[in-house]
Amino acid sequence: MKEESKYSGAMRYAGLGMQWMVMLGVAVWVGYNLDFRWIGWKIPLFLVVLPLMALGVSLWQLIRELNKRK
Repeated sequence: MKEESKYSGAMRYAGLGMQWMVMLGVAVWVGYNLDFRWIGWKIPLFLVVLPLMALGVSLWQLIRELNKRK
């Protein structure tokens, strides 16, 4: 078994996990800035909605990636 093929699956999932964390972090940061700095709302609407949307998009990408044929 090749060395690179042994770790390719783990690196694939590590990349997906890192992408997921970055997407959620950006969504939280943008939601916080939209709610409290730029718009000035007291209700954290975007702080809740944007990460939920990012989760939905990332889960859709994960399902699409896992269903790819090798």
